[in-house]
Amino acid sequence: MRRRTTPFASSSSSSGGSGGGVVSAPAEPGRATSEIEQIEPFPRFDAVSDDSDHFYRNPRQTIPASTQKNIMHEWKLLEQHLPESITVRAYEKRIDLLRAAIVGAATTPYHDGLYFFDISFPPNYPAQPPQVHYRSFGYRINPNLYASGAVCLSLLNTWGGNFLERWNPKESTILQLLLSIQALVLNEKPYYNEPGSGIFKILGPYGEKSSFAYNEATFVLSCKSMLRLLSRPPRGFEVLVVGHFRDRARAILQACRAYADGRVWVGYFLEGNPPQQGPSSRVAVSQKFKESMRSLYPQLFEAFSKEGASLAGLHKELSGDLPLAPGKKGLWPISLKWLRTCWN
Repeated sequence: MRRRTTPFASSSSSSGGSGGGVVSAPAEPGRATSEIEQIEPFPRFDAVSDDSDHFYRNPRQTIPASTQKNIMHEWKLLEQHLPESITVRAYEKRIDLLRAAIVGAATTPYHDGLYFFDISFPPNYPAQPPQVHYRSFGYRINPNLYASGAVCLSLLNTWGGNFLERWNPKESTILQLLLSIQALVLNEKPYYNEPGSGIFKILGPYGEKSSFAYNEATFVLSCKSMLRLLSRPPRGFEVLVVGHFRDRARAILQACRAYADGRVWVGYFLEGNPPQQGPSSRVAVSQKFKESMRSLYPQLFEAFSKEGASLAGLHKELSGDLPLAPGKKGLWPISLKWLRTCWN
């Protein structure tokens, strides 16, 4: 993280991206000046020294010179082509390790979340794909991401898939892997990533009801993950975690309220685009989800406040009885074992 102090006469906050700091205007001649600490944007790709909490830190591998050259090529691709929603750190003393943070995309139950992945290059990379571990905190937020941290993905050869989806030493890259996780794993309807659930697309309404219930549970686990990240951020990403949730705190809390009220389908809240009001516009919300939001909302509010988030005008708690959609008693039961256990 790069820091500098700058004289200023007036200042305004910048929230254009994760880790954004304070933009200062130069002091006018003849006026008293002060100093503030200005934080430059968190680089999308950089190298750090502390690998002490990396999942693949031990045992240490011997990486041949030819493999090191291949890894350095991956570094170059990442430095040049990472989107704003993905941040990667390499390690100065461990060329075989990477850590990536992926921001959940809008219109998914993962929106505004941060999801961390530890990566290890094998000695014969790219003949074999990298190993990838998801920092799960014990939560299974997706059929492809296990509570153990295992990542089940065709591109990693950890799931069958068809031949064209598997790791190709001549073409596959870490950048491709991270983009695939963001777009294909952390997607709008993760329920359909579950093996065998594709048949429910054919069944129409039942599949959509099951998918919505899955999104409810996923958003709850995502909120729990936010709290865990703020209490113990991965090393090398402390500033990113704090800045990210400080900037997005208001949108996250507004989404929690809108979902609990049944004013918008879970995953589809967009800041600056208020959901419709009134009984006729409400969607079915399960009692279990409402109870989870009522519990998590004040915890999130407190955690965000401690990091300096601007929450003026927001309530500290979800008050009163949150309504169900007219004529609904909640969501329909779903048979998947995952959905029966993920609330725990």
